[in-house]
Amino acid sequence: MSAILKKSGLQLEVIHFYRECFRAAKEKPLENRHRFHAFIRKGFYGHNISKGDFNTIEYMLRRGRKQLETYSQKGVRDVHL
Repeated sequence: MSAILKKSGLQLEVIHFYRECFRAAKEKPLENRHRFHAFIRKGFYGHNISKGDFNTIEYMLRRGRKQLETYSQKGVRDVHL
């Protein structure tokens, strides 16, 4: 029987933030939504960060939250990579 590994608090925080980004993208126009999804995925998967590099992960979360705040504004209708 395989043991289920518990996720750390930081891992859960990253997962919740990832989902929050996609929920925010649902508020954008349908014709531009795929670009927001690609932008989000690139932000999460476009970096080669070790799971143990807590300082970098926390920095990227802070930076991502600031970006989310900016891109969540009503006036932002599209994003380009």
